Amino acid sequence: MKSDHINIVLNDQPLEVECTITVEKLLQQLNRHQPGTALAVNQVIIPRTDWEEYQLREGDNILLFQAIAGG
Repeated sequence: MKSDHINIVLNDQPLEVECTITVEKLLQQLNRHQPGTALAVNQVIIPRTDWEEYQLREGDNILLFQAIAGG
């Protein structure tokens, strides 16, 4: 029987999520969808415009951080 959950890693913390989850849905569930948030999946930055469509997969390693402008 196929599981309806996948295992991902978010900021070095293992996490079990539903298998049809998108980046957008994950951030809403975690209450982490804030302005200035940036996100990388497997060390590739995912543009915010793609979050609603970007499907997470088994074993994805997600890094969530605050983008800081300036210099």
